[in-house]
Amino acid sequence: MAASSYDDKNITTLDWVEHIRKRPGMYIGDIGNGSGYHDCVYILMKEVIDNAVDEFVMGFGRQIDVTVNFETGETTVRDYGRGIPLGKVVECVSEMNTGGKFDSDAFQFSAGMNGVGTKAVNALSSEFEVRAFREGEFSEAFFREGKLVSKKRGKCKEANVRNGTYVRYVPDVNVLRKFKVREEYVERRMKMYCYVNAGLTINLNGKKIQSSEGLADLIADEAQFEKLYQPFHYRTKMMEIIFTHTNRFSEEYYTFVNGQYTTEGGTHLTAFKEALTKAVNDYDSKKKFDGDDVREGLLGCVAIRMKDPVFDGQTKTKLGNGELRSEFVAQMKKAIEEMLHRAPAETDKLIAKIEETTKLRSQLNTIKKQSRERAAAVSVRVPQLKDCKEHLRLDKKGDKKGWGEDTMIFLTEGKSAGGTLGTARDAVKQAVFCLRGKPLNTCGENRDMLYRNEEFYNLIKTLDVEDSIERLRYGKIIFATDADVDGLHIRNLLITFFMRFYKQLVIDGRVFVLETPLFRVRNKKEQHYCFTEEERVKAIAKCGQGCEITRFKGLGELNAKEFKEFIGPDMRLTPVSCLDDTDIDKTIKFYMGANTPDRKDYIMDNLVCDSSEF
Repeated sequence: MAASSYDDKNITTLDWVEHIRKRPGMYIGDIGNGSGYHDCVYILMKEVIDNAVDEFVMGFGRQIDVTVNFETGETTVRDYGRGIPLGKVVECVSEMNTGGKFDSDAFQFSAGMNGVGTKAVNALSSEFEVRAFREGEFSEAFFREGKLVSKKRGKCKEANVRNGTYVRYVPDVNVLRKFKVREEYVERRMKMYCYVNAGLTINLNGKKIQSSEGLADLIADEAQFEKLYQPFHYRTKMMEIIFTHTNRFSEEYYTFVNGQYTTEGGTHLTAFKEALTKAVNDYDSKKKFDGDDVREGLLGCVAIRMKDPVFDGQTKTKLGNGELRSEFVAQMKKAIEEMLHRAPAETDKLIAKIEETTKLRSQLNTIKKQSRERAAAVSVRVPQLKDCKEHLRLDKKGDKKGWGEDTMIFLTEGKSAGGTLGTARDAVKQAVFCLRGKPLNTCGENRDMLYRNEEFYNLIKTLDVEDSIERLRYGKIIFATDADVDGLHIRNLLITFFMRFYKQLVIDGRVFVLETPLFRVRNKKEQHYCFTEEERVKAIAKCGQGCEITRFKGLGELNAKEFKEFIGPDMRLTPVSCLDDTDIDKTIKFYMGANTPDRKDYIMDNLVCDSSEF
């Protein structure tokens, strides 16, 4: 085949609107459908609200009014800050690299530094409206798909109109895929703004959100009754640190830069971890604790203010500025040491927690050794596993986004479904692990369970995540259970296991649920597999009322030929997801813990019955 021509006519120049609309991911990250916390509909909202919060940080305006239509995504934001300078309203929302935040005097500690955010919102909206108010005058502009339609400037008709800026936008579904805004995600974002900006009030659809104690309120809300000692709290104008321990297995952090919630952490978080370990070890010079033992169960917040922050990506979820790490470590270590010496009684509780963790880890290592010896004596391979030939492996740069991403393992219930899957699968890339019925409910179990329970021990050996999730052998972990009550229960038990002990695999998007057909509708000429009731109705309409309808109760009812269709290139997978910034432990304990009366009351209070069935 001849090589494609490449000459002058192949070079294209796009204006700013066309470029953003053609490459939205460069500006707002993952487009998504609203089911992910960082999907575009929330980033668009964040870009506008960030500007309002920056006004509060600079001491102008203590209230922000936000309204959100959760169906269409239409959003309005009204702040009571200084207002965009009236002569530059159009430029600030439509000319790239234009804004007031390049001036360090006007915005000393701003998260937005590139003059891009609001322009991206404008370009990706079917309608965008901005209005600035200053000293009884206003300037407004209206855009469609990023193109200016009209603008106007004049005096306000109403008396005593407060200074500030009003923005209204409607996300363009012609550029962004169909989505639905989740109310809980929006409310959590508003809470995060208020936690890191004590004294700020956000009215979300009429609901008042505020925090008087800032990050101390965040720790109190997240720890509730689980904290083992009173949180250590250090606060200056440029840095705030607060932390405590719980009996959880995981470490949880909330980090902020100039009021920007950096969900992926960055330099300030790695510096805090290092500083904490050094400070604790210097405090108790008799022992040298391992960093993992110091941080297990830690719940902490780190907020800094700095000029010219460098973020990894336009969505600003991770702080760069690696050259400042040593400086951050020194400052934070000094702050933590001051807190430890100021509250010796609480520090003793902290040290006792770390010593207990160290002891338990030592005991766990003994159990691990015994389990490995027992497993080696019984068999050299996992009897429940039908492995595949290829596996996920790190590339030369240590990045998993490479070789073996298309490999997967199905966790299925029983030998019947496992046998069908084993016959239908692609043996090169698809493995099968057969569960022996319902696995153990791991809610409330300690980590030694992983080595005492044979089934889960075989599973973690199969996945090769015993020592580190970086050794994961498969690109996807897929739950393949029956679509009945027992199958859903097994699915919940597996979710509980992964959420409690390997939550990062869920956060990394490695865990899925396989959707299999509930019905088969056919006549003599055609047949349709239906995954929902709506699809069944449509299939009946196509095949006619005399068609045959089969309801599949279990995976074992599907033959290998049928199953091959449902685990091929077009397989339907639903990702198991959780917010990386919410306390999943509370949810797990409520739904899977030993609180049956509470769950019963919840079910009875929220049960919805269809009166047509009675």
